[in-house]
This record gives sequence, C-alpha cells and structure tokens, in this order.
Amino acid sequence: MPYANHWSDEMTSTTWRHVTGLYLAVALCSAAASWPAHAAKPSPGAYTGTLHGALYRIDVPANWNGDLVMLVHGYQPVGAPVSTPMTAADSTPVLLKKGFAVAQSQYASQGWAVSDAIADTERLRQYFVKTYVMPSHTYIYGFSLGGLEVAASIERYPHTYAGAMITCGLTVSTPDFLDQGTVTPLVAFDALIPGVIPDLAAPDSPPAIPPDTIAKALEAHPNEAATLAKRLEERPETLPTLALYYMVLREFEKRAGGMPVDNRKEVYEGFGDDIAFNRKVHRYSASPQAMAYAKQNVTLTGQIETPLVMQWNAFDQTIPARFHGVYPAQIKAAGSAKWLTVLDPVGDGHCDFTDEQTAEAFDTLVRKAGANL
Repeated sequence: MPYANHWSDEMTSTTWRHVTGLYLAVALCSAAASWPAHAAKPSPGAYTGTLHGALYRIDVPANWNGDLVMLVHGYQPVGAPVSTPMTAADSTPVLLKKGFAVAQSQYASQGWAVSDAIADTERLRQYFVKTYVMPSHTYIYGFSLGGLEVAASIERYPHTYAGAMITCGLTVSTPDFLDQGTVTPLVAFDALIPGVIPDLAAPDSPPAIPPDTIAKALEAHPNEAATLAKRLEERPETLPTLALYYMVLREFEKRAGGMPVDNRKEVYEGFGDDIAFNRKVHRYSASPQAMAYAKQNVTLTGQIETPLVMQWNAFDQTIPARFHGVYPAQIKAAGSAKWLTVLDPVGDGHCDFTDEQTAEAFDTLVRKAGANL
C-alpha cells in the first residue's frame, strides 16, 4: 500500500488522533465467539467474522431489546492498523447499555471507502436478518465520514431503517467536499504561504505531509495563518488539519484515477485581496473519470423518508461549521424537512461528545422514530 510506510515513518497514530479524531479505539471486554448457527436468539457476547473481505462485529447485550443499530465508523487512512477480530467503536457500549444489539463493518477498504461502507453495512444488516431474525426495529448511526455513508444509505434504502443518527458528520456530497473542503484550503494555503503544499495532481507528489511541516509554516506566517483560519472557520492552532485534507485528496486521486476537482474558472473570495489572490492560485484541470467517480461515491439529494437526528460539535477542526448546514438545507429544499431534527451543537473538537450526550441524542432519535411508526 503506497501510504503505509510513509504513515508509520512520519506520523504516529497518537498524532493523528489529535489532529483528526477519526480513529476507532477501545474494544469491548467481551470475548469474540462463533455465531450460533440458526439460533433463535443469540447468547450475549461479541460475534466476529468476515463478509466479502470486510471484517465485521456484532455485539449483543444480555438485556437485548430486540432492536439493532448498524454503526458506521469514520475515515481511516490507508495503512492505519486494523485489529483482528474487529474492535468496537467507542460509542458501542452506550448503545449496548440501552439494550440494543450493535453491528458494524470494518469495510473492505480504507480511505474514502464510501462505496464499500454502504455496501458492506447493508450486507451485514442482511446477514444479521438471515442468520438470526428480523429485528423489531433497525437504526443506523454514523459519525464523521460515516455520516455521509448514513445519509447515502437512508436515501438509497428509504424503508429499511426506523431512524438514523449522524454526529460530527461529513454530510456534503463528495464532489463538493473535495472542491471546498480539500482543494480550496490547500490552494489557499499555497497562495498565501508558497513552497509547502506539493502539486496536488502530480503523480510524483508525496501521499502525505507531516502536520508539523504545516504547523511550522503557519508559525512563521502569523498574518496569513489568521486569514486562513478566519476564512476556513478554523483556529490558527488547528490549521495543521490541512495535512489530513491533503492526504484524503491524494488517496482519492489514487482511488478515482486522477484529479477530481477542476478549479480553472473558480473565483475565490475572502482570502484577503481577492484579485491578487486569484492571480496566484494554482489552477487544476480535472480528470473526467475522477469527476464521475466522485459523483458516484457519493452525491446526496436530501430526499429522505426516515427520521434523522443530526448533531455537530460547537467547534470542529476537521469538519468546520461552514459544512454543517449543507445537508439540512438540502433536506429542506427536497421537501423532507419533517423527517429532520438538528440538535444544538456541543463539545470542542471533532466528535467530542460524552457518552451521556451520545445517549441523549439517540434517545431523541428513538422518540422521533416512535412517533412515525
């Protein structure tokens, strides 16, 4: 894998947890076991295996209420360590304590694995039904990039889920996020502080940039850092997150077969002197193949028929506030506003929710879903 060695040499997983907040963490203490064949009811515990090349995990609490939650995790860089058997996402114990069974897929690939995430999650849901029984209610919950995959799932499978929850979610169509969330910040940084960001489309550009490299450049250019932070709704000290954007874009280019964003005619605003800035910005032409791949994986419509609860952090360095209202606006424009509940933002940092806040948000979802049954 092209990024694995660079990842281990240049960045520790601790560093990236600090920068992105996107890694899965502690496994549940219950031991993994083989799923009982044709069981009328599974015994409490954790059941793990592989479906179509994707590790999965199903956790069943002792007080199982008959409902299932499909849990969809966030972005994992290509080459990030993966445990076998699969470990559980941090929010899993919150749901188990409430009596829900939880099923989650590791996905068949890492990186911008939107297509795999949607397919593998649906495959795992069907596996649960065929191997066990149809749950009384099935919910889907995703965080970070998992939010995009949840939104796409409820649009694609409108009558499958009793309800959906997205926290700290990237719920922006892939083409728009690649343009506004990766290329715009990177070309802006390059225009204001040249010589740090490599050519975004060159085959020989590195797959990643150490966050420290960006941090040092920002420290040496405090005025430019302030301009970037204001325009991107960041803080100067969180702008090293640009290293994540760069890595995501480079990984996506490899997956899609070329540059997915064309900014040759884009007029940028808000980075100081607009005329001078637009003269300095590096311009890229897109690969039609890559643009098509981005649209396919995935473009949201806002057309939903499933109760959806959304919540963001009050400050999020990875998915800034400028993206938070995009999907709610799409849902309203599509005439689906009755299905949407947006909770007040809480927490300072990407996916910075307490267990109590996660539990409260999920309680809200169950109430909303119950009102529509």
